[in-house]
Amino acid sequence: MLSKTEIKETIEAVQNGDAAAFETLYDAYSEAMYGISFKILKDRKTAEDAVQDAFVKIWSKIHSFDSTKGSFFTWILNINRNTAIDIYRKTSKKTLVSIQNESNYVTSKLGTTSQNTEQIGISDLLKVLPAQEQEIIEYMYFKGFTQKETAEALNIPLGTVKTRSRKALKGLKELFILLATWI
Repeated sequence: MLSKTEIKETIEAVQNGDAAAFETLYDAYSEAMYGISFKILKDRKTAEDAVQDAFVKIWSKIHSFDSTKGSFFTWILNINRNTAIDIYRKTSKKTLVSIQNESNYVTSKLGTTSQNTEQIGISDLLKVLPAQEQEIIEYMYFKGFTQKETAEALNIPLGTVKTRSRKALKGLKELFILLATWI
């Protein structure tokens, strides 16, 4: 690890475009940054990529470092952590999107999800709801869409999807309570 004086001198050299000084920073901090990236991403190659991306950001943002706001080590670790989190979110979203489509629904001995809901009468219960609420429930619960994806697919505001889904679920709950008292 570098002393405070060495860190200050190295930062100034990097701010002046000194690539050798930047290598010194890389050598001093890359292992700690890799440890944090690996803890977040849990994959060696992806963590290495995150560290590389973080150092690119550090090189381009080195002029924005302000020693009165905190230590250099904290500053670069925050850049690294945020970079790793961004990568995690991107890769997690790709994974979710790739498994959320109708062709990937799990089937059982009874058949597909839509066939299972037919056998227990859910579709008949949904018919009690207004058509707009039925459509929201269909997308969110039977097709596996998120509220945002449902809003995009139906070309309606996200707030409308949230309101309709809340009303639909409340209506279904009341219906289930009513049915339970009859049984």
